[in-house]
Amino acid sequence: MGFKDLKKKKWFSFLTNIYVLVLTVFVIWMLFFDTNSFMIHRELRKEIKNLEKTQQFLRSEIEKDKKIIEKLSDTNELEKFAREQYYLKRKNEEIYLIEYEDSLNIDNKK
Repeated sequence: MGFKDLKKKKWFSFLTNIYVLVLTVFVIWMLFFDTNSFMIHRELRKEIKNLEKTQQFLRSEIEKDKKIIEKLSDTNELEKFAREQYYLKRKNEEIYLIEYEDSLNIDNKK
C-alpha cells in the first residue's frame, strides 16, 4: 500500500483537510497548553471545592464559639468554665484533682 493508495482513502483526505488540521491543533492547544487550559480549570475547581469545605467547617466552628461566648456572658458560667478548664480558685479555697488510674496515659511495658 503506497502513498497514492493512501491518498485515495476517504478518511485520509478528511484528516489532511487544512480545516481539520487547524481545528485539531487548536483543540489540543486549548486543552493542554493554554494558560486557561482544561487541566488548570480542573485543578482550580478542586481547589474551590476544598476551600468551600474549609469555609463550611470554619462557619460551624464560628457558630460553636458564638454559643460558648454567649454562654460565658453569665458570671456563674464563666466561673464554672474557669474552674474546670484553668483550675482557678477563690481565696481561701483548695483544689484537689482526682485522677483515676484508667484515665492516665501510663505505659505498663516494663
